[in-house]
Amino acid sequence: MQSSRFLVALFAAVACGAPATVATSPAPSPAPGPTAPATAAPSAPASTVPRVALSEAPRNWQLLDEATDHVPGISVERAMTQLLAGRAPKQTVLVAIIDNGIDTAHADLRANLWVNPKEVGGNGKDDDNNGFTDDVHGWNFIGGKDGQDVHWDTFEVTREFARCHNRAAASGIPPITDAARCSQVEADYNKQRKELEDNVRNYRQAHDIYQQILPALATAAHVSADSLTADRVRAVSAANPTLGQARQIYLDLASQGATPSVIEDGLKSLEGQLKYSLNPDYNSRTIVGDNYADPSEHRYGNADVMGQDPKHGTHVAGIIGAVRGNGVGIDGIAPAVKFMMIRTVPDGDERDKDVANAIRYAVDNGARIISMSFGKAYSPFKAAVDDAAKYADAHGVLMVHAAGNDGQDLSKKPSFPNPAYLSGGRPALWLEVGASSWKGGDSLAANFSNYGQQQVDVFAPGVDILSTVPGNQYEKDSGTSMAAPVVSGLAALIMDYYPNLTASDVRRIIVSTVSNYSGQIVARPGPPDQSKQVPFGTLSISGGIVNAYNALKMAEEVSNGKPKP
Repeated sequence: MQSSRFLVALFAAVACGAPATVATSPAPSPAPGPTAPATAAPSAPASTVPRVALSEAPRNWQLLDEATDHVPGISVERAMTQLLAGRAPKQTVLVAIIDNGIDTAHADLRANLWVNPKEVGGNGKDDDNNGFTDDVHGWNFIGGKDGQDVHWDTFEVTREFARCHNRAAASGIPPITDAARCSQVEADYNKQRKELEDNVRNYRQAHDIYQQILPALATAAHVSADSLTADRVRAVSAANPTLGQARQIYLDLASQGATPSVIEDGLKSLEGQLKYSLNPDYNSRTIVGDNYADPSEHRYGNADVMGQDPKHGTHVAGIIGAVRGNGVGIDGIAPAVKFMMIRTVPDGDERDKDVANAIRYAVDNGARIISMSFGKAYSPFKAAVDDAAKYADAHGVLMVHAAGNDGQDLSKKPSFPNPAYLSGGRPALWLEVGASSWKGGDSLAANFSNYGQQQVDVFAPGVDILSTVPGNQYEKDSGTSMAAPVVSGLAALIMDYYPNLTASDVRRIIVSTVSNYSGQIVARPGPPDQSKQVPFGTLSISGGIVNAYNALKMAEEVSNGKPKP
C-alpha cells in the first residue's frame, strides 16, 4: 500500500468546476482589452488568516465568519443574525444556472425551482410563444427533439483536432487548413490524452487501495463500508500494524478530499472521457440534431432540465439557495431565490453555441443573475459568446463565472468563456471567481484554483463545500464551480433585501467589501513542485474573499443614498 501523495495533483482533473483541460494557445485569442471595470479599494484594512486548527471543514464553513467562528467563510450567518434578523426579503431573485442539470425532486431545492408562469408543462405547446416548448423550469440545449440527451461530449481540443483531420467530432464545422495551428492543436491533444491516461491509472490505483482497506476498517468501526467517515475511521483503535496502516491511508486520502465516493465517481468520469471526450470520431450533435455550424441558430433542444446525471448542477443550486430553515440538509445563501436551470454542460466540454444561447435564454426569461461553473481552453465561436455577454450586460444581468481548476495564471493561459471581448473591452456586469480554502494560513487559496491579478475579480469558498446532490443526498465537493455559486448566492442575497440596487451596484459592492487578505502570504495555486509563496493580493483584482456582512452593510448605506462605491 502507498500513501496518498500521488493524488495531490489530480484533483483538478475531477474537481467540480471548469473541466480540466490542457492549457493551450486559444484559437482565436482575444485582442488585448482594458482591465476589469474600475472598483473602489476594499473598505477594510488588510488582515491575515491564521491556519485553522481543525482536522476537517465544518459542514457549513462557507457561511461562517473568520472573526467569530475562526473559519474564513463569507459571514452569512453573522449577517443573518446581526443585520437581517426580523426582516423579510423584499423580493425573490431569479438565478439562471447554466450547468449539467438539476434534480427537480430534491427536498431542499424543489420549493425554489423557477416555474415559467406562462407555460403549461407537458402539453407539447409553446404556450408563451418564446420559442421553447414546455420550458417549465428552464431549457436543455444539449438534448434532441425526440427527448434524448447528451451526457458525454468531446473536449474542444478534440473537436479542433477533428477539424484538422476531417474526423466526425468536427460536427460539420469547416476544417482548419492552417498547418501551424493544426500542429499546435495536435500537440495539445496528445498532451491531454497522456495526462488523462496517467490520471486514470492513478485513480484506479486509489480505487484498488480502497477496496483493500475498507473491509477491515468497516469491521473495526462496526459499520458498513459505505457508512465510513473520517471521524469514524479516526476513532478506530489500531489493533495491529496492518489496521493502523489502513487507518492512516484512509485519513491521508480523506484529508485531500479523496473519499471512496470521490474516487469512484472520478474514475468513472475519467474512463468516460477517454472513451468519448478524446475520441475524434464521436459526434454528440447527432443527438441534438441542430445545424452546429450555424451559431445564429437558437431554437433547438428540449425541456429536460435534469439529464442523466445532474449532480454538478444540483450541487451548485444548493449552494446558492437550498431552502433555509426547513430543518432539511443544508441552508443556502439566499433566502428568497428561484433557480432557472439551463442544461448546457455535458461530461466533456460545453460548446460556445450552447453557452451563447443559454445566456440569451436566461436574459429573455427574466433572470437577474447567471451562474456559470464551466470552462475550457479553446473557444472557436467566442464571438457568439461575446455577443451574448453584451446582450446580458445591456439588460442589466449579472454574470458570475468560475475561474477554472487548472492552477494556472489566466494572464498567461486563458480559459473560456472569459470577459475579454475579441473586439476589445469587456462586460461591466461580469465577476470572475477563484476558490479559497477553509484551512487558512498559507493554504487560503485553493491549490487547484486559476488566478490572475487582472483576470480574477474575487475569491470565494470552494473547498469541501457540502451541498445537495441527487436523490435527496448531500456531498462535499471542491472546485471554482463551488466558489462561483457562493458569489451568485451573495448577489441574490443583496438583491433580496435591496431591490432598488442595480446589478452594477451589487457587483461594485461585492468587490469593494471583500475581506481584504491582500498581504497574506499563501502558496500559489498549481502543482506542488511548482508552488511558491506569494501575497494573496497578487491572485486577484480585489485581493480578498467576498464577505456578506460587509456587503450588506454597504448595501444598506447605498440603498439609503450614500454615494456608490
